Amino acid sequence: MTQIAYQVETNLTTDAFIDILERSTLAERRPVKDKERIAKMLQHANLVVTARTPDGKLVGVSRSLSDYSLCTYLSDMAVDKDYQGLGIGKELIRKTQEAAPQAMVILLAAPKSINYYPK
Repeated sequence: MTQIAYQVETNLTTDAFIDILERSTLAERRPVKDKERIAKMLQHANLVVTARTPDGKLVGVSRSLSDYSLCTYLSDMAVDKDYQGLGIGKELIRKTQEAAPQAMVILLAAPKSINYYPK
């Protein structure tokens, strides 16, 4: 199994974010054709956790809004379809919680992933 590195990233590019959305199932429910809107989504998020392969390929991302005290709204979580089932999503959620330990993570499941999150 490929070793995945997780980190809080403050400079994820719009193009990289759109790319991972498209390589996951999340692009179906995000305005990926509107680059300016996606850029604003990234600009106003204050907690972005990424998952990358050793060669730097972005294979997962969680994008959140957090007050770091009471709540963290995890609004986007995308994992490359080729890397799903490896625990990357679970680790992205854990790293998001770790970045704001006092806050509860709030996540609304997309219809296609409703059975994934209880695990």
